[in-house]
Amino acid sequence: MADNKGKILFVSLGCDKNLVDTEQMLGLLNADGYTFTDDETEADIIIINSCCFINDAKEESINTILEMAELKKAGSLKCLIVTGCLAERYKEEVLNEIEEVDAVIGTASYDSIVSVIDSALKGNKEMKFMPLDRLVLPETNRVLTGGGHYAHLKIAEGCDKHCTYCIIPKIRGRFRSVPMEKLIEEAKYLAEKGVKELILVAQETTIYGVDLYGKKSLHILLEELCKIKGISFIRLMYCYPEEIYDELIETMKNNQKICNYIDVPIQHCSDNILKRMGRKTNKQDIINIINKLRRQIPDIVIRTTLISGFPGETQEDHEELLDFVDEMEFERLGVFAYSPEEDTPAALMEDQIDDEVKEDRRAEIMELQQEIAFENGEKYIGKEVLAVIEGKIVDESAYVGRTYMDAPDIDGNIFITTGELLMTGDFVKVKITGSCDYDLIGEIV
Repeated sequence: MADNKGKILFVSLGCDKNLVDTEQMLGLLNADGYTFTDDETEADIIIINSCCFINDAKEESINTILEMAELKKAGSLKCLIVTGCLAERYKEEVLNEIEEVDAVIGTASYDSIVSVIDSALKGNKEMKFMPLDRLVLPETNRVLTGGGHYAHLKIAEGCDKHCTYCIIPKIRGRFRSVPMEKLIEEAKYLAEKGVKELILVAQETTIYGVDLYGKKSLHILLEELCKIKGISFIRLMYCYPEEIYDELIETMKNNQKICNYIDVPIQHCSDNILKRMGRKTNKQDIINIINKLRRQIPDIVIRTTLISGFPGETQEDHEELLDFVDEMEFERLGVFAYSPEEDTPAALMEDQIDDEVKEDRRAEIMELQQEIAFENGEKYIGKEVLAVIEGKIVDESAYVGRTYMDAPDIDGNIFITTGELLMTGDFVKVKITGSCDYDLIGEIV
């Protein structure tokens, strides 16, 4: 490793796919001799990996850039760099309108972070944007930020779906899979670093391999990942309902390492709204795949995401969605109020819904889901499950953990009472004794 070249504060905003890019950049910078700090007043360089998926994320990114720009004005900061989705989408505005920003780097160019910093420190204003069809391959020097016992494995980049509300294809490019041998290499590296849970992510994981191998190959990748020593949990996120296929279900069913958990973002159930969203599915198809998953894997936990107040959503559409949520009883569910995004067809649609109505509808769905979650929690009492320890509760003989039913940061926890000394990342057998809100209570078996 080179001598210490300076201290970097890295701010990672947005989704877990963005976080993987951040960890890759941290690895490149670490290998080049940079060190890291959490204290913005100590930093020589600040890098903001930005997000602009919805308006709130855009505002958070802009506010963070402006806040860090104040440090540059004060003279304590040598270099301010913006990467990620906001940088890709608004490159000219970010560099030209916020004069304290020294460089912007696009989503397909983040592996140039070291050379961009070197140039910016010499006083050059830098813009680094490679074609969006370029795929940055993962390095095996990634720096983990999530505690070390779990990590996200990004198996593809970009998206070909072109849903009418989504800007991702314009800032992340077309769908392109990471070659399987690179993913196996990265997963082995993560396992050697102590990672025990792999969380597979992409804009859409279900069609992994179609572009490289001519067929859906997620089940083949999963079988290879299951062979890696040290990995205990493998979790699937972002599986579009119309793309879930029989070999994938069979592979999940037949491999103990693969969590009986699947994230299936359906966004709505009304055929009218699904069509306006540009989704490639309908209500009956969604019902069919959910029923098939539950029939094939009886203890599966299905997480989904919905959008409330999409343009043209009538009260009848909303009530249909409420009835659907009530009927399907999703184990895990989140709702976003629709956010109109520039350069998307949905933002130009007639019949835009008032913000207050969107929020009221979102709250109504979440209130219903809370009731479903409470009832679901009760049915697990008495069952024994494997849990991974996340940390100890201060001054109590108890720990916080997660079961296969919960992804980190978005789902619930299990609170475990025990006199044993446990470490973060330990896997323990737990008997569920109770539930509270979205969480479970248990004791070591």
